[in-house]
Amino acid sequence: MNRGDAERICLQVFDALDAMYEAERAIAGLGKQERIRFHDSVQEVIADLEEKLLLPICEQYPDLLPPTEEREPSILFSALAWSEVKLPSSVTEEQLDEVIVSLLTPRRRKVVWFVTMAEERYKELGWAISHEATAARLKALSDMDRIEGIGDMRYWRNSEVRLKD
Repeated sequence: MNRGDAERICLQVFDALDAMYEAERAIAGLGKQERIRFHDSVQEVIADLEEKLLLPICEQYPDLLPPTEEREPSILFSALAWSEVKLPSSVTEEQLDEVIVSLLTPRRRKVVWFVTMAEERYKELGWAISHEATAARLKALSDMDRIEGIGDMRYWRNSEVRLKD
């Protein structure tokens, strides 16, 4: 499988997992009998998606793994505006934009995933840029119509970014 196929499949699996997690939350609100009836089935589907689809692909392409509790930022909401961000003196706005655009694809990515991946790239470059600054720049780029931002970008798990078509 080539990387493009792996990315497309992973994104579809992530969408399916998001839907199953929503179903799991909905089931948690049901009465006891209904919870018992549906809980195990949802757990089986989640386990199959993760173990039989996602894990084998991500063994080949580990960078496609979504953020985990260990890798995920501790802050998942930020109202920081781009005008409030102070970049390190060695990094220009244009350089930051180049890195951000290089990490985006035409496929939607959760902002929480993106800020985590961006941080890894910044570390490779020796940059000290916070998740909040990255999210603020994503919102600014979306507001300028340079990228597509979907949802309320202050809430990183509930919003997505991608390159414009």
